[in-house]
Amino acid sequence: MTEAPIPEIDQNTPSIARAYDYMIGGKDNYAVDRAFGDQINESLPGAQAIAVENRKVLVRAIREIVTQTGIRQFVDLGSGLPTADNVHQVAQAVAPESRVVYVDNDPIVLAHGRALLDENDRTTVIQADVREPEKILEHPATRSLIDFEQPVGVVMCAILHHLNDDEDPAGIVRYWYDRVPSGSHFFISHFRTEHNPETAEIEGMLQTTFGRGRWRDDEEIRAFFDGLELLEPGVVPTAEWRPDDIEGLSLVGKTSQQRELTVWERLIVAGLARKP
Repeated sequence: MTEAPIPEIDQNTPSIARAYDYMIGGKDNYAVDRAFGDQINESLPGAQAIAVENRKVLVRAIREIVTQTGIRQFVDLGSGLPTADNVHQVAQAVAPESRVVYVDNDPIVLAHGRALLDENDRTTVIQADVREPEKILEHPATRSLIDFEQPVGVVMCAILHHLNDDEDPAGIVRYWYDRVPSGSHFFISHFRTEHNPETAEIEGMLQTTFGRGRWRDDEEIRAFFDGLELLEPGVVPTAEWRPDDIEGLSLVGKTSQQRELTVWERLIVAGLARKP
């Protein structure tokens, strides 16, 4: 198949994807991205903690799927740069035969991703918009790697909160639900509003930074899992979703479930569910 041309990378303009890569400890970023990431951290001192916790919970969820099920294929929607502890690294460390399709609408991701994954024939990256799921499903790269007759891991990590209600994020989840077989798993993480003054200011600052989307409350986020079997511990702050012992330890030796979470840790939640 003929691949789309790789866009030229502008090293003088910051990229959200590369800045996120910097904030989680990746190396595929430029000075302009690091400056932008430092600016975010200075104005929003807990933003890096959110990014790191979100990546940690993604690692735990993929590891759970690969070790506890026979799923060996994943579609990662709104993936960002596939660089630091991402789906293919975690899955293939356990099961080298695992196949991953990364999807992002940022041309930067396409340019970097192809170079990063050039020697991995079980992993690819395509430039597409999560709001147009049929184009993702029918993309030749998707069809070449993913067998939709077999269970699939559908990953929606920190992507649905970038969509407004009129863009029907629930309908996007339902689209994939209708097209994967029983036994498929869905992982979703999402910014969460608690409708209180304590978090309202932080929510407003982050919303201004991202420029679009909508935070949702617990009930709205759980609704994305309608029709699915929500696995334990349900939809909870990422720091409390099946924490590893070493990750869950605080300075006083308590697990994350025993200590009070910070305001920042409460702002992003995650859940994993199985299609019956």
